[in-house]
Amino acid sequence: MTAAVAEALGRIARLDPALSAFVEVWPDAARAAAAPARTAPPDGADGPPLSGVPFAVKGPAGVRSYAAGRLRASGAVPVGSTAVPGPGTHWQTWGIGAHGVTRNPWRPDRTPGGSSAGSAVAVATGMVPLATGSDGAGSVRIPAAWCGVLGLRTTAGLLPSPDRTGLASAGVLAAGAAEAQAYLRSATGACAPSLPVFPVPAVWSADLGFADVDDEVERVARRAVERMAAAGLVRLDATSYDLLDPCDAWLAVRGGDPDAATSVRAENDHRLASLFGRTPLLLTPVTPNRPHGHAGPGKRYSTALTWAFNLSGHPAASIPAGFDPDGCPVGLQMVAAHGQDASLLEMARAAETVVHRTDWSASPR
Repeated sequence: MTAAVAEALGRIARLDPALSAFVEVWPDAARAAAAPARTAPPDGADGPPLSGVPFAVKGPAGVRSYAAGRLRASGAVPVGSTAVPGPGTHWQTWGIGAHGVTRNPWRPDRTPGGSSAGSAVAVATGMVPLATGSDGAGSVRIPAAWCGVLGLRTTAGLLPSPDRTGLASAGVLAAGAAEAQAYLRSATGACAPSLPVFPVPAVWSADLGFADVDDEVERVARRAVERMAAAGLVRLDATSYDLLDPCDAWLAVRGGDPDAATSVRAENDHRLASLFGRTPLLLTPVTPNRPHGHAGPGKRYSTALTWAFNLSGHPAASIPAGFDPDGCPVGLQMVAAHGQDASLLEMARAAETVVHRTDWSASPR
């Protein structure tokens, strides 16, 4: 068994009883899968690119997903399935694992976000360096933001998805951009992209023209953007940027009535096409709100700033931006044109050098 898999299993055994990130853990299968990684490839031959790297899969069925299969083919080792929402609630910003409600590792009285709840917690606490997720309204980006990790929702159609509505795309929760890039290369077989030319033209929008955003969330996200600009990574367009509120349109598509969403989708698609025709990057907070308690999300939709891009199909990432006054992470959302997933991760990797990167192990819990 590789040292990385042994370490992952050890951290899960120590930490998961308090956090409940996992539904199941597969120590025997992980040890068996990791054993070939101990054998060096023949001279001159390259081993699998992710040989012996432990990862987690979202939910009980996650190990059968296309992305998980591609990771396994690249030598990565699945160690368990992570918590997702359970029965009895209509909202998705929580998880139920083997030890009960999934807890935010920064503040156990708060939710980690969802629906990829356990995946985000497992990555944030170093149980695994990456985990699969899926994102139909923000289900990768929201827990990534609230747990302080990187989360990528891929371009619609880039990877197979069982969601017939077309809203959900495969994604990844990762310790950083490098790990997310390894996931993307393994899942798609794509070569490394050309490096962005800095500064990258970018547009900042605190609320997309309609969302009710918490002042502290906006402040933290905006400060991260200012650090990127000061470091020469982005050149901000001073114009404001608005979309139509996608709430009713998203609900209509999810409810099986896509015709009711036609006008809003068409207008937002037009606005986004115009935007990405002149600038490669849109920046917003990930959520309008801070992580809420386990009883429910309150009056703000956590998805208010994310689900527009599920309707439009654009790739979008969450990177750590800093902390709110409650001691919880805040995420900065980065959105790019269709198919620019690899370039988006290159920009996220550059941003990591100047924007706050969380370290849960140093948190005064």
